[in-house]
Amino acid sequence: MKSYSLFLGMLMAILVIAALLLTVGVRPRAGGPQGAALYNRQTEVLVKGTVRDIQEFACPVNEGELGGHLNLQTSEGVYQVHLLPSRVMRSQGLKFAPGEQIQVTGSKTRVMGKPSLIAREIVRGDETFTLRDSDGHVMMMQ
Repeated sequence: MKSYSLFLGMLMAILVIAALLLTVGVRPRAGGPQGAALYNRQTEVLVKGTVRDIQEFACPVNEGELGGHLNLQTSEGVYQVHLLPSRVMRSQGLKFAPGEQIQVTGSKTRVMGKPSLIAREIVRGDETFTLRDSDGHVMMMQ
């Protein structure tokens, strides 16, 4: 009887550990390139437009980390602009507001099925924000 109870206890412990790992500790990464690997200098464009709205969500450009995004209305249509990880934006005090006129230099691509720009540089009035280097790596702003 003791060995049967020991067996059931070990089985329950294994099941609990497996459940915890599946829900908390072991998450498969989304397939495909992420982060700077998505940035392509050959598709770099400069667009001007009006900020429609600002969003924060996890996406592949920020390697699954929460990131700042804005929807930019341009003469070509609406682009989802991928900015920086949210923690970097907060530490730098970088904010945008709906209605602002900005100019974005970035890699034109599709992310999560939407026409997108991975922002390298943003100009707002007389302010210039360099978000990434020419290879798409996040730069710490000064």
